[in-house]
Amino acid sequence: MLRGHGVPEAVIAAMWQAVAGFFAAPADARQRVAAPFPGYPYGYLGPDREALAKSRGEDTPPDLKESFNGGPLAVPAGITDPDALAFCYQPTLWPDLPGFRPAWEAYYRAMEDLAARVMAAFAAALDLPDHHFAPFIGAPVSALRALHYPATRDAPRDCQQRAGAHTDYGSLTILLPQPGSRGLEIRDPAGGWVEVPAEAGAFVINIGDLMARWTADRWVSTLHRVVARAHQPARQSIAFFHQPDWEAEIVPLDGSEAYPPVRSGPYLMAKFRATGT
Repeated sequence: MLRGHGVPEAVIAAMWQAVAGFFAAPADARQRVAAPFPGYPYGYLGPDREALAKSRGEDTPPDLKESFNGGPLAVPAGITDPDALAFCYQPTLWPDLPGFRPAWEAYYRAMEDLAARVMAAFAAALDLPDHHFAPFIGAPVSALRALHYPATRDAPRDCQQRAGAHTDYGSLTILLPQPGSRGLEIRDPAGGWVEVPAEAGAFVINIGDLMARWTADRWVSTLHRVVARAHQPARQSIAFFHQPDWEAEIVPLDGSEAYPPVRSGPYLMAKFRATGT
C-alpha cells in the first residue's frame, strides 16, 4: 500500500469522473471505441472477452468485467520494430466524451512519474544505485486500464471470477481501487487468499513477472484475483501496468541463469495474447 505518493488529488478525481462517465455511457457509445479486431490492445473491451487465468495455463470461463485500455501517449523517434508498432504503439481509441482524453492523459503522465520514482526506490531496496533502472525505462511501453465489474445477481459459473487469478506481466503495477470496494485478493505464502483493503488515497503496488525475473525471484510477482460472488455491487478500479522499454533486455541482476534473457516488449505481447478468449 503506497501512501504519501504525491499524485495530485485533482488528477485522481478527474480520472475517476472520466472513467465513471465512460462506463455509464450507453453500450453503443462504448462499442464505438471497441478494439477493431482480436488482439488490438487498446480501446473498449466488452464482457466475455478476456480470461486472465489463461495466462497461467488455466482454462476458465471469461472474466466478469469490461475495460477501457490505452497505451503510450507518443511513439518515440526511431521505433521501427513492426511488432512494436503493431502492438504497443497502436493508437488509443478515444471516446467522444467531454474531458475524457485530457483527464486520462494527465493521469497517465502522473503514473509514469510515480512509476519512475518507485523504480528508484526498488533500486535502493536492492542495494543498487538509485538510477540503476533508468536506462531500461526511458521510453516505457506502459498501459493504463480502467476496469468496471458489473453488479452480480446469480452465482458465477464454476471457476469464474471477476478477474481470474493471475500475475501482472511487467515491472510493477500501480492499482487504484474504488475506495471501500471489496473483492481484490492476493495469495499468501501459505497458499491462502487475503483480501486487500481499498483504502482512500492509497495505491496498491504489485510486483510483476519481469521484476521477478530481474531479481531471480528474490522478489516474486503478486498472484491476485478479483472474486465473483452472487449479489455483489458494481466495482471499478484503475490499473497502470509499468513496462520497461520495448527493446529492454531483462536478465537476472545476480548474474545467475535463473531465467533466460527476454526482451520486454515481445515478452509482454506473448503474455497478452495468451489471455484472449
